[in-house]
Amino acid sequence: VAALALSATSLSAAALTFGDLYGEPAEAALAERTIVVTPGTKYVNVKHGEVVKIVAGGKEFAWDFDGIEQPFELAKIAPQGTIDHNVRVYIERSEMDGGLGD
Repeated sequence: VAALALSATSLSAAALTFGDLYGEPAEAALAERTIVVTPGTKYVNVKHGEVVKIVAGGKEFAWDFDGIEQPFELAKIAPQGTIDHNVRVYIERSEMDGGLGD
């Protein structure tokens, strides 16, 4: 039983954070480009480590896509109410960092 409890504790300590998974908010001035999300946008492509300004529904935010290279829904990182439909984020491996997270 003690080994099981220790194993569970080790697992939670090694769990990935939100930033590890998806990246972090960034300053808009650092954005390398801007992506405009319209009602017809189904997906966006970004490079791992790229800072992008996203404009949607009259709102905007900037994001540093330095998390894990896995697809996810843009609404997970957008301020509440910014994205009103499913938009998938696809992250391309960056040659500069080999695609590894921070």
